[in-house]
Amino acid sequence: MPTAAFTTLGCKVNQYETQKILESFEAQGFEIVPFDSPADVYVVNTCSVTQSAEAKSRQTIRRAARQNPNAIVVMTGCYAQFTLRRGETLAEAHLVVPNPDKLRTVEYVLEHFPHLKAQLEQARQRGETPVRRRSRAVLKIQDGCNIYCSFCSIPYTRPVMRSVPYQDVLEEARAMVADGYREIVLTGVLIGDYGAATGSGGPDLAELCAMLTAIEGLERLRISSIEPTQVTDHLIELTATNPKMCPHFHIPLQSGDSRVLKAMNRPYDQAFYLELIQRIRARIPNCAISTDIMVGFPGEDEAAFQNTCKVVEQVEFCRAHLFRYSPRPDTPAEAMRDQVPEPVKSERIQQLQQVAKAAARRYAARFIGTTERVLVESRSKLSGLMTGTSDHYLQVEFAASPSLAGQLVHVRITDLTPDGVLGELVALQ
Repeated sequence: MPTAAFTTLGCKVNQYETQKILESFEAQGFEIVPFDSPADVYVVNTCSVTQSAEAKSRQTIRRAARQNPNAIVVMTGCYAQFTLRRGETLAEAHLVVPNPDKLRTVEYVLEHFPHLKAQLEQARQRGETPVRRRSRAVLKIQDGCNIYCSFCSIPYTRPVMRSVPYQDVLEEARAMVADGYREIVLTGVLIGDYGAATGSGGPDLAELCAMLTAIEGLERLRISSIEPTQVTDHLIELTATNPKMCPHFHIPLQSGDSRVLKAMNRPYDQAFYLELIQRIRARIPNCAISTDIMVGFPGEDEAAFQNTCKVVEQVEFCRAHLFRYSPRPDTPAEAMRDQVPEPVKSERIQQLQQVAKAAARRYAARFIGTTERVLVESRSKLSGLMTGTSDHYLQVEFAASPSLAGQLVHVRITDLTPDGVLGELVALQ
């Protein structure tokens, strides 16, 4: 049976699309293996949101080629689309699938490499079927962005605002649950814009979440990145009162300095962001808040950077995705004066990493002695313990049987680890 491995760079939308690509390979009869394992086909869903993301995309493709020199390496995603537009090639990528066609990746592979099609047919004749393991599914409900942050090219590449009709969302969610998924993560480019005006058929985001949590067999619903201005009181109240809603919001900060936020064309300031977090945690104590933060935006001086550090310390994000600003073609920020030198960006991001790590440990320490519901995922290669994600987005390690993968269990938190928490299995749900 031919094997295929997948990896994703970038946003939750990319993760959703990778999941759909993976399922299409699985439906054809491929066995799915981890990306760091030998495979016949490696699929890399790339990102181009920053120069660093493009560099990581190239590195990942080359790493896949090194893992198995005889494998077929497939590149798709936003960076793949940019290489096609620019007429560039990457020697290690045997096949480049245009971003609009990424969900047809398996068709491209079987068309260009017919020997795999023959192997799949032989496997079917032998009665072989791929093993399926399910834990968390990503469900895309919205596409398009109209905020036009001055540093971002996404509104130019995804300008059409579109909400997936709620009947289609519910149908796909039910299929995911029937396929064994216990948790669904909702994603979109501008997920808070979900609603009737862009094609939902009626419900807004909070109303859709309420409908989804009524699906029998779905245990947890989590919302991916949502803009600060789109976190509504209705959504906060639903999260506070519905036990299937994970007490976790991923709310991009980008900068903790109001002047920089204005230059970024972000529609809020520092005070608005902090008041929102305070309002959420007043209604949902210890609610997990994760975020994205950019370092080195044009005009960011030391005072502005320190304002960002102060916000990180105050909020105590459970996780923070930090990245350096890099100019994106044809965006307003590309032409701004006062570009921050690369050495300064590097120094600041290292400093902010330490601040964010310390804040995340303080947040995690709140849960020592409490019991968390954890979705069991895999075995840690370092500790040998099973790992999973709690309702509050903590990465939990604990002793358990691998047979529990995909199940929800209760774990008592006992200590901190470098990247999460340690716990003891209390009971199955």
